[in-house]
Amino acid sequence: MWFDHAVLYQIYPLGLCGAPADNDGVCTPRILRLLDWVEHIKATGADTVLLNPVFDSDRHGYDTRDYFKADPRLGSNEDLAQVCRAFHDAGLRVMFDGVFNHVGRGFWAFRDVQEKKWDSPYKDWFHIDFNGNTDRNDGFWYECWEGHNELVKLNLWNPAVVDHQFQAIRAWVEQFGIDGLRLDVAYCLPPEYLRQLRAFTNDLKEDFVLLGETLHGDYKRWMAPDLCHSVTNYECYKGLWSAFNSMNMFEIGHSLARQFGPEPWTLYKGAHLLSFLDNHDVTRIASQLTNPAHLPVAYAMMFGMPGVPAIYYGSEWGIQGAKGRGSDAALRPALERPEQNELTAWIARLAAAKKASPALCQGSYRNVLLTNKQIIFERRCDSERVLVAINADGSQYDAHFDAGCGLAWDLISGEKHDFGGGSQLPPYSAFFWKMER
Repeated sequence: MWFDHAVLYQIYPLGLCGAPADNDGVCTPRILRLLDWVEHIKATGADTVLLNPVFDSDRHGYDTRDYFKADPRLGSNEDLAQVCRAFHDAGLRVMFDGVFNHVGRGFWAFRDVQEKKWDSPYKDWFHIDFNGNTDRNDGFWYECWEGHNELVKLNLWNPAVVDHQFQAIRAWVEQFGIDGLRLDVAYCLPPEYLRQLRAFTNDLKEDFVLLGETLHGDYKRWMAPDLCHSVTNYECYKGLWSAFNSMNMFEIGHSLARQFGPEPWTLYKGAHLLSFLDNHDVTRIASQLTNPAHLPVAYAMMFGMPGVPAIYYGSEWGIQGAKGRGSDAALRPALERPEQNELTAWIARLAAAKKASPALCQGSYRNVLLTNKQIIFERRCDSERVLVAINADGSQYDAHFDAGCGLAWDLISGEKHDFGGGSQLPPYSAFFWKMER
C-alpha cells in the first residue's frame, strides 16, 4: 500500500491560516493560503498532506457542528476543494482528520435535543439522561469526552449516526478526492465501529487509508486487517526526544527492538506505524530538546527507524512552541508563508534517502551497537541492507562493530564509506550506510 512508503506533512489549518479562535460564521477563504505551501511541501520530500479538522466547528475543529460543510473561518467547500485539487495536481495525496467519537455543542442534532428534549428524534444519537444535568444546565445529562462537556459523545451503536458519518466520508471522497483519514481518538472508538468503517472505506476507494490516533497500550487493539491500517507511535515519540535529552539511547533502542526486532515476541514486526517528533497536541521538537544540536540528528533517527515519518508544519525550519496549561495555541500558530533553512534541506535529504531505500521503507530492525550516546541499527530486506548510525555526543566516537562488509554508501550524502579501519562518528552526526554486497 502507498501509505507504507509515504512521508506525511501535517497541517492544522485553523491555526496556520490564522482563523479566529471562536467561529464567527463569516465565510472567509483563509484555506487558500495553503496554495502557497504546495511547492514547499513537495520540496521537503513529503508526498502526503494530512489536514487536521476542516469542517464547521465551534472552536478548535474537534467540536464539529456539521460534517458536510467546511468551517466558514476557512472558506467554502469549493475553496477547500480548490486546495485539495492543487495538492493532487502536484502529486500529493490528501488525508482528512475524522472526528467521529464526539461533536461540539453546536452540532445541529444536539441543538435539536436542547430545544425539544425527549421529543427530539435525535435524542438517541447521544448518551443522554433526562433525569440529570451538567454544568451547562441543559436540563439533561450527557456523556462527554474525557470530562470536557463542550465535546458531546456520539452514540456509535446507533445505525443512524454511523450512516450519517459514512455518508459524510463518501461526500469527502466525491468532493475533495481524499485518500485516507486520521481517526481522532481512535482508542475511544469501538472495534465494531472500526470494522464497519474499514469495510465501508475498502469499498469506497481503492487503498483508502485509516490511521488511528492511539496513545498507550497494545496497538493491535486498533490496528489489524479489519481495523486501522496504521496507528500513531506515541511510545517511540516519547523515546525519540527523551533519549536525546537524557543521553540514553537505550530508551529508544529498546522500544524499537520491542516493537520491530527479530525476536518471535516482537509486537509490530512488518507494521508501518506513524513516526513523529511533534504534532498539534505536543510541544514542538525544537522546544522539547534541551540541546539544539540534537535537532537534525533526531530527525535522522525518525526517518531511519521503521514507520511512516511525519513532519509538522513549521518544524521543518525549527520553529518553537511549548504546550501551555489548558491551551494549545502556541502549537498551532498562524504562518504567512513557508520558510527554508539548513534543517529543511537536511530533512529533504532524509526523505529522499528513505523513499529510495526498500530497506528503510519496509526492512527488518536489529540493534547492532548501543551505548548511552550512540546507536547503530540495521534495516534489512531481500534486496538491500542499511545501517543507521547516530552519534548524539558532542565528541567524536570510534565505533567498533562487525559491519559485515568493507564498503558502504551513505544514502544521505552520497559519499563512500570504508569500514576497513573501523568507523568514526563525528559529533552530532547521522548516517544511512547502504552496504555493498
